[in-house]
Amino acid sequence: MAFLITTTVLLVLAALGVLGIGFFLSPQNQLRDADLIVAVSGGETQQRTAEAVKLYQQGRASKLLFSGAAADPNAPSNAAVMRADALSQGVPDSAILIEELSANTQQNAEMAVPIIRSLNAKTIILVTSPYHQRRASLNFHQAVGRDVTILNHSASDSSWRKSSWWQQEGTIGLTLSELQKTFYVWSVRRQES
Repeated sequence: MAFLITTTVLLVLAALGVLGIGFFLSPQNQLRDADLIVAVSGGETQQRTAEAVKLYQQGRASKLLFSGAAADPNAPSNAAVMRADALSQGVPDSAILIEELSANTQQNAEMAVPIIRSLNAKTIILVTSPYHQRRASLNFHQAVGRDVTILNHSASDSSWRKSSWWQQEGTIGLTLSELQKTFYVWSVRRQES
């Protein structure tokens, strides 16, 4: 009987652990108005752009910042493509800022800081994919410091779900890779504190 109870408890804990990974990677804050909406490029950039534009159109902030370089140096940057997409959705050019040099999440954060500071932004809404939200938030917290509040708000993703990420081969690899990267960023951040 003790073996059965122990096994059941361990199985329940394992299931909660698997389920918890998705919720850990995808923190969400209650939305409120902010000084700036920051959307970083990457997986499903079009959804990230659409979510940032939706927040702008809801009046959550008066400025949008799109961040990301192009994989191909001869092509327009991801940020420029995001800007063009936002313009086509009716966002005025005067409301859009772009950062076109960052090639990864850490650089997105570091290169956004001068723009955030130039606007004297005290609260930003950070938009990315749900599986990427925790790591992006860690990178931005590390870059901007304690004087800027970061509100996490994910765009939708076509296949990744925090409550069922383990059900598809592609999302399993993505989740485990993101979990590893997140713990790396977290451990580096703790060592620097």
